[in-house]
Amino acid sequence: MRDIAYIALGSNLGDRSAHLAHARAALAALPDSRLIAVSSIEETDPLGGVAQHSYLNQMAALETALDPRALLAALQRIEREAGRVRDERWGARTLDLDIVKFGDQEVRDPHLIIPHPGLETRDFWRRELAELGEIM
Repeated sequence: MRDIAYIALGSNLGDRSAHLAHARAALAALPDSRLIAVSSIEETDPLGGVAQHSYLNQMAALETALDPRALLAALQRIEREAGRVRDERWGARTLDLDIVKFGDQEVRDPHLIIPHPGLETRDFWRRELAELGEIM
């Protein structure tokens, strides 16, 4: 079964545009997957209260046969390839990839929640999803 996964891309360290480009290329290269659309890139203030630079954000629509947990593992690998270090919650990062929605699927486990719990509070995600034609 193939679903459309909506993946939020974000970067606020280093060459932010290059990190987003790397993420788009890596998503397009995932097995049993096809990158079908991306939103415009938007600059946003950081969330979480940690002092840091602004983010570049973008939403990608990925048609995939991967299951949500396999997709999460692939996204974390892409983040590591881009130099992501997980040392401070809400801290700055070279690349952040979040599964925002995954078809009509719902997942609730300690490592993955779909739809993403931040969806209701992140206006930029809702704008980017709307740009891609995803109805909330």
